[in-house]
Amino acid sequence: MATEAVPSSSNTSFQAPHPGSRHMPTWHTGELIDAPVFTWRNWFALLGPGLLLGGASIGGGEWLMGPAVTARYGGALMWLATLSILGQVIYNIEISRYTLYSGEPIFTGKFRTLPGPLFWVFVYVLLDFGSFFPYLAASAATPVAAVMLGHIPQPDDVATFQMWGLSLELSQKDMIRYLAEGIFLLSMVPLIFGGKIYNTLRLLMTFKIVTVLGFLLFLAICFSTWATWSEIFGGFVRFGSVPVQRGEDANGNGVLDEGEDWDSDGRLDTVEEALPMTVDADGNGKPDTYADVDGDGKPDAFADQDGDGIRDGDNVENIFTSLFSGRGLPDIDFSTIAMLAAFASIAGSGGLTNAPISNYTRDQGWGMGYHVGAIPSVVGGRNISLSHEGTVFNPTAESLPRWRRWYKHVCRDQLVVWMPACFLGVALPSMLSVQFLRRGTIASEWTAAGMTADGVSQHVGSLWGGTAGDVIWYLTLLCGFLVLGCTVSSTADGIVRRWVDVFWTSVPAIRRLNPRDIKYVYFFVLLVYMIGGVFTLWVNKPLGLVTIATMIYNFALGISCWHVLVINLILLPKALRPGWFVRIGLVLAGAYFTILATLAAIQKFPDLLEMWRSWSA
Repeated sequence: MATEAVPSSSNTSFQAPHPGSRHMPTWHTGELIDAPVFTWRNWFALLGPGLLLGGASIGGGEWLMGPAVTARYGGALMWLATLSILGQVIYNIEISRYTLYSGEPIFTGKFRTLPGPLFWVFVYVLLDFGSFFPYLAASAATPVAAVMLGHIPQPDDVATFQMWGLSLELSQKDMIRYLAEGIFLLSMVPLIFGGKIYNTLRLLMTFKIVTVLGFLLFLAICFSTWATWSEIFGGFVRFGSVPVQRGEDANGNGVLDEGEDWDSDGRLDTVEEALPMTVDADGNGKPDTYADVDGDGKPDAFADQDGDGIRDGDNVENIFTSLFSGRGLPDIDFSTIAMLAAFASIAGSGGLTNAPISNYTRDQGWGMGYHVGAIPSVVGGRNISLSHEGTVFNPTAESLPRWRRWYKHVCRDQLVVWMPACFLGVALPSMLSVQFLRRGTIASEWTAAGMTADGVSQHVGSLWGGTAGDVIWYLTLLCGFLVLGCTVSSTADGIVRRWVDVFWTSVPAIRRLNPRDIKYVYFFVLLVYMIGGVFTLWVNKPLGLVTIATMIYNFALGISCWHVLVINLILLPKALRPGWFVRIGLVLAGAYFTILATLAAIQKFPDLLEMWRSWSA
């Protein structure tokens, strides 16, 4: 790939078509280079954005929301992830279609459509707001705190540290917050040093994929039963299964019959009533915690009739089975819709975090990205620059075969690398919760990132001895940290990158900067993001950050699917536009994510209103 962003002028007889809004700069023209030939000898060199985003995709949805859903409902709801990942595959390929033609990332293409860049700045600032909730850093602090304490942290307990002869007492809640701040800031280091940022992140994600998937496969092969494998992977195609609240006595005979023990606790469970918060712990006049109903010294969120500490009543039922059997629609439990929407949202990448696929396609030098350049690091990126404008080619009988080879190259990257990484990334952490946690376990808002470590350790310890169990406990927490901590860097880069690219092309004053100065614009936006992230981390709970961020993610991805379809039907030449299968796929994907977002917003509206009031105060 060329390091200088010098537009090609070899195609002098071809005039670039009008590039959308007149507030955006015109395109240059150039020749489309041929795609590399895939062989088993050069396979690693041809791994592109799918590897980087595949590594980044094994993050919050997979390590946090996947186990949170499967610990409570088993594998029956994994089909939500299937629809999400398939929709994102189509979306990822289509945003790369635009980049292969123009050398521009998809965000720049969005700003080329009417009514113009100012309108889309306003829209996408709102849609991208969820990305400024650094929930990954908040959750990555839990495994670090657990290692320091020797146990999974309890937010309301106090930790005592000896430092320089002084005794320091700190609530474990604040300990998690301080660690989250440190992890967040340290994760920005790879974005400042190393030359081309894309290459730095690709190395980081390669290490993460090999380490994390290797360890999880080891646990799954050595300690998971065939029933667990079947439940998780079967759940990917169990379309129509939904959460319900019901007792286990399906036939009403008062006896625990075969197949009725849904949570495998050996008891015939009824639905245990959820209790409201009635205690004003912080004295602000509003109930914020539960009363101790049973007198055991601990707050009670539900009426624990059997005294096992886990609320009974969660179950699943299939809509199609219920309809075909004549029972009608099941009574769906919508109280968990925000959690399920969060799971679907970040199974894969989610929200606008998919958009950097097109940026990385350009930075890899694929298609017309060869002529444009890349974003360098502030330190170490001296000979790399980025053009302010895209470069397009003339779709002729000579160039169209090259185009088709590039398009197949992108499809292979997504279908062979990104999609399998996403399915494995969702399945393997979820297998831990299904295998090692009792069904019905509800994830804590503060410690979800470490919820499976104790269960894995106890199981391994019972088979291989206590020492082996302790080692596995630490390795599971390390795995959780790698999943969450490493993804902080790539997520931050994606957020900063998509806005820097837009400013670089759409703002006249910035367009006058030297192409080598892109790194300073990148660093400035990164600094603003860091300041906002530090504030957000301090005022929210880790799992609360996830549900709020992902609700916005679903709105953003749904609308973006439809917008990308418009871009590729208007700005691309007719010969390069998507076919009907892809068009229908983008419409349906947009509808899926938008419906999930709407349902989650209805449920979370009171919480959002309360959060806004606390921030305003």
